[in-house]
Amino acid sequence: MTQPEYPFQKDASNPAFEEAWQAQAFVIVCHLHEQGCFTWQEWAATLSKVIKQADIENPDNTGASYYHHWLTALEQMIIAKDIAAAADLDCWEEAWRKAYATTPHGAPVAL
Repeated sequence: MTQPEYPFQKDASNPAFEEAWQAQAFVIVCHLHEQGCFTWQEWAATLSKVIKQADIENPDNTGASYYHHWLTALEQMIIAKDIAAAADLDCWEEAWRKAYATTPHGAPVAL
């Protein structure tokens, strides 16, 4: 049996995600959508707004920061939909920073 091909799937020489956190942010958005936390139209509108604002702030944007925009939009949706409070996100971000700073090189970061 072959795996289904997804539009974001790339070959090994051209991965869909440059870093693991990008794939994780992608999966979180898909999961929250599948759970009914927001519609895909709401997600697209939020991501579009974030990208447009970033383009205004930095007209020379090359698109390399796409997943940073994805993460910003995810955070905005989580707060707007009362999935978590901004303070909770701040605590998780700080916990991740500490875990990242204390994880030996090459080892996976764990919270």
